[in-house]
Amino acid sequence: MVPIMSLWIPILLSAVLVFVASFLIHMMLGYHRSDFGGVPSEGEFLEAVRKFDIPKGDYCVPHPVSPKEMKNPEFMEKWKRGPVLIMTVTKAAPMGPQLLQWFLYCIFIGLFAAYVAGRALPPGAPYRAVFRFAGVTAFAGYSLALIQNSIWYKKRWSTTLKNVFDGLVYGCLTAGAFGWLWPK
Repeated sequence: MVPIMSLWIPILLSAVLVFVASFLIHMMLGYHRSDFGGVPSEGEFLEAVRKFDIPKGDYCVPHPVSPKEMKNPEFMEKWKRGPVLIMTVTKAAPMGPQLLQWFLYCIFIGLFAAYVAGRALPPGAPYRAVFRFAGVTAFAGYSLALIQNSIWYKKRWSTTLKNVFDGLVYGCLTAGAFGWLWPK
């Protein structure tokens, strides 16, 4: 067993590696540019929605107020007629706080990888064993919960699969940092 405190260097290094890799993936490679589409007549749409001053949050339209209402013929007609919107409303904000949250999340995933690998493996464990435990844990943390967004919220499967692939890259980077810096 390896205590988490003796793994703080691989935790931090893996967070830095994932942070840099995510920058390269999203800003340089460009395969995420198609994750979101625009709406027709965007200016008119924004002007029409702006007047409602919708607070920040997650919304579903049409929105049933109870399970019973979902069976109401009026609601069912609105649902069939469409459009059905599942949306997040946010205000324009600087990227700094989001980047900080992302980095802290990367540390959080590293802590989980450290916990699982540290409980499963002794000091001096072979690189491949450390890679396997840390990598699978980090991959699960970065990727697996994203799949439910395609199942329940109809996020395009292509976007979800790209994000899962990114999680595989992040998991491998985390695994490599832990394997390299595992205590002897």
